Amino acid sequence: METYYIIFMGRVQGVGFRYYLQNYAQKLNLKGTVKNLDNGMVEAYVSGDYDKVELLINTMKSANPYIRIDDYHIKKVPYKEFKDFSVRY
Repeated sequence: METYYIIFMGRVQGVGFRYYLQNYAQKLNLKGTVKNLDNGMVEAYVSGDYDKVELLINTMKSANPYIRIDDYHIKKVPYKEFKDFSVRY
């Protein structure tokens, strides 16, 4: 299992993005956190297999007509253990 740090850019705040991400991550049995940033972006730490993380990202691109992911950056970080997938404030 691996942990990834992901930054999402686009229309990702005020459109339910964090809750869609949390819901789908839980369906994929991924663990981690998601949080809005002050600059309008959203950050997520996701622990799980890369193929499921990739599926999560691709699903978010079409999860909701109000969500628009213009770009994202993903990098592998040292493994973090999370109990579940939660929204942070």
